[in-house]
Amino acid sequence: MRRLITLCFLGYVLNSCWPESFSFRDTGGMPLEWKTFSIQNLENQAPNCPLSFGPLLSEQLKDGVQNNTRLLLDTQNGAGQVHIEGAITNYQVQPVAIQGSDNASSNRLTMTLQLKIKISVPKEEEWQFTSTRFADFSSGLNLADVEQKLFNDIAAQMVQDLINKLYSNW
Repeated sequence: MRRLITLCFLGYVLNSCWPESFSFRDTGGMPLEWKTFSIQNLENQAPNCPLSFGPLLSEQLKDGVQNNTRLLLDTQNGAGQVHIEGAITNYQVQPVAIQGSDNASSNRLTMTLQLKIKISVPKEEEWQFTSTRFADFSSGLNLADVEQKLFNDIAAQMVQDLINKLYSNW
C-alpha cells in the first residue's frame, strides 16, 4: 500500500513538472510575429570617420541579421516589421598604454553607433540602442594601414550587439 501511494505521488509530481513541449531548436526571445526587417543606410555624423564606413556598416548589419536570425530583408518597400536607422556618432583614435617617456605603445580606435529600432508588430515600439566598441593597434603602425581591419573587427562586434538586442532586448 505504501508503495502504491509513493508511486502515485511520484507520478503526480513528475506530471505536473513535465513541460508541455520541448525542442532542440532555439527560437530565441524574438517574437514570432516578426518576419521582415529593413535597415536604412547609416549616417556618418562622426568627424574623421571615412565616408564609406556608414554604407559598409549598414551592409554588414544587414548580412549579420539575415545570417543569424530568421528575419528576412524587406526589399519591397524598405519598411520591415523591424525597421532600423541610425548613425555613426563617434570615431576617434586615442593613445593608450602610455609609457615612462610619455610615448604610447598602442593606440585605440573607438567607434560609437546609435540606432533607433522601430517595431510595428505585435505592438508598436521604439527602442534606442547605442553600441560603443574599440580595437587597439600598435603606435608604430600608421592608422591608414590598419584602419580597414580595425573597422571590420569593430563592425563584427556591433553586428553581434544588434543581434543580441533583437533577441533579448537588453
